[in-house]
Amino acid sequence: MSNRLSNKQAAIQIIRSLHKAGFEALLAGGCVRDMLLGNKPKDYDVVTSATPLEICKIFRRTIKVGAKFGVIIVLVDREQVEVATFRAEAGYSDGRRPDKVSFTSAKEDSLRRDFTINGMFYDPLKKKVIDYVGGREDLKKKIIRTIGKPQERFSEDYLRMLRAVRFAAQLDFEIEKNTLNAVKKYSGNITKISGERIAMELESLSAAVKRARGVKLLLSTGLAERIFAAFKNKSTGEFAKKIFEILPKEITFELAAAAIFAGCATDEAMENLEILKLSRNQLKHINFLLVKRDYLLGELTLAQLKMIVAEPYFEDLCLLQKAIQKAKGRSMSAVLAVRKRVKELAGKELKPKPLLNGHEIIGLGVKPGPQVGIVSKELYVRQLCEDVTVRQEAVNWVKDWLKRHNG
Repeated sequence: MSNRLSNKQAAIQIIRSLHKAGFEALLAGGCVRDMLLGNKPKDYDVVTSATPLEICKIFRRTIKVGAKFGVIIVLVDREQVEVATFRAEAGYSDGRRPDKVSFTSAKEDSLRRDFTINGMFYDPLKKKVIDYVGGREDLKKKIIRTIGKPQERFSEDYLRMLRAVRFAAQLDFEIEKNTLNAVKKYSGNITKISGERIAMELESLSAAVKRARGVKLLLSTGLAERIFAAFKNKSTGEFAKKIFEILPKEITFELAAAAIFAGCATDEAMENLEILKLSRNQLKHINFLLVKRDYLLGELTLAQLKMIVAEPYFEDLCLLQKAIQKAKGRSMSAVLAVRKRVKELAGKELKPKPLLNGHEIIGLGVKPGPQVGIVSKELYVRQLCEDVTVRQEAVNWVKDWLKRHNG
């Protein structure tokens, strides 16, 4: 059995060391919220009265990631724990980072945080929740509420508007009325946030338990149309809502992105997605799903079926097509028929090695150049259709092709 510390144990060990050195230290933020909800936190963050310099003196292994903002990573065993000095912040001229940070008390630190449910502390040594902002009450009421005035919290970091929507979807909570009204009022400022940060929030939202609720909130608050111009067309949003009610519990972010644009032309969707600065692979995945919409509804030859099933995004395509059919109130029979045919392919090689390569095709008399590509492609389709199964049959097929085209 491994003696390796968990992230929680590492955080508590850090808190003990800080206490021993005469400093206040507590668990903070999301991990406290998750513990109170009975969920397993992803990681545990520590806040303390020790300054970054004092933290670095107490702990031998540290990474100074954001020392000027009071944040140090402390390494314990193989765990990394974020340790931040209690701080107050002022002036957010870029709508993201504070212009000025001052080290302060636990109470002041809690007042600078985004939502009440994220503003609580926990003392693991005394087993005591410290709540200056009414977070515990809002957890019971299942409410997302900003700490203090919503417009002030949002102006400090406009991404918090998207975070409110994401938390509502992840936790199945309501956004408190004043907070929700502020999101609607200031939604236009979301475009001041970098595409990469927006993409990270949307990725978390796509994995949320109640992501359909999240999509509805994105649309009703105006955030969706501020991020993506396509949602100025209300029918695009209405169709997206239907699709998200149907999709299964666990989906990829790429499928979620394709699904939200299921009511759009592919070119328009891909143009809208440029803002998110997604990777080339992500864009390829999304583009494939949108381009191949309705492809599974046609009469597929055996070769076409094998080629589409061999695609890495085939399962996502099936899920998207089923959701589109259901959302439109159309028959599922074509998609179910494809699934049945796919089962029959079990054990067959979907991407076999071509029976003849380009040099061999030229050796049989095909002219070098574009003609080789045409013959190779047609021959491979015949191979996938199982009309041509061995090398000699392929040779005969090429000879017949030459007779037909050069005769």
